[in-house]
Amino acid sequence: MADDTTDEGIGALISRLVEDAKAFVFAEVAVYRARALKIVSDYRAAAVLGVVALILAHAAVIALLVGIILSIAQALGPIWATLITVGGTLLIAGLLVWIAVSLVSAKGKAR
Repeated sequence: MADDTTDEGIGALISRLVEDAKAFVFAEVAVYRARALKIVSDYRAAAVLGVVALILAHAAVIALLVGIILSIAQALGPIWATLITVGGTLLIAGLLVWIAVSLVSAKGKAR
């Protein structure tokens, strides 16, 4: 008499295969999540320092523009100094935007 209690039906095998596949997928997702969190933690300090540097650079540009206004104001007055400084700054900003749009459209045409 053969003991066939260890024999499983095809349905039980497929069910076990599906469960094993789910466990494998969840394990892979956990690995990729752990890798992503490690990368984030590795670069968090650098990102914070970069943002602080950008804020300080922005403050320096504002201080420079105020200094330019104050320098020009001695000769032309505060209103003209402000208009000249703001106009020149907007002109430079517009030129930079125009160059950026040209570069993006050139890349788009190359495709």
